[in-house]
Amino acid sequence: MVTAAPGEDRSPALALVNSRRLTPGGPVDDLGEPGSATTWLREHGTAAVVGGEELNRLTDLRTAVRELLAALAEGRAPAPTTVDAVNAAARADPAAPQLTWRNGPSREWRSTRPGSLDAALATLARDAIEVVSGELGPLVRPCEAHGCVRYYLREHARRRWCSTTCGDRVRAARHQRLVVEQREEAR
Repeated sequence: MVTAAPGEDRSPALALVNSRRLTPGGPVDDLGEPGSATTWLREHGTAAVVGGEELNRLTDLRTAVRELLAALAEGRAPAPTTVDAVNAAARADPAAPQLTWRNGPSREWRSTRPGSLDAALATLARDAIEVVSGELGPLVRPCEAHGCVRYYLREHARRRWCSTTCGDRVRAARHQRLVVEQREEAR
């Protein structure tokens, strides 16, 4: 079971970027094949079915969103082609605001073609745009654990890692270095 990085529950685009990660067992890609990509999309609220070409579109968007988040975290501008790719994906499916009334009135954007890959990509791209340009943008951080490629929302000033697994790994490595240094000093 994969532990979600802080913020993935608030941003499907962040979850998309983190669908490729490193684990103690090696690299993992939740979008590595059409079937697993379809499953990932369903787990994240979209009924789109992914084939070979669609998989390329989805992973291309993941690459573009990763570059957006990296640029944001590093305080630099992303490549113009990256911005163009995300904007194109956001426009791929027209969406219209819909009024909902659960605990009072609220607005939701709903696809005019629900269940399509265009709708899924547009939703993910629009969320990426909202993250990097909205209130969550300043919270986006890359995990500081060696070898980790995930991003998270840093909502606590002392947080440096995307998960307790990464934090434990960093602390264990630090402890091991101290033990080695103490042994060398004792010689």
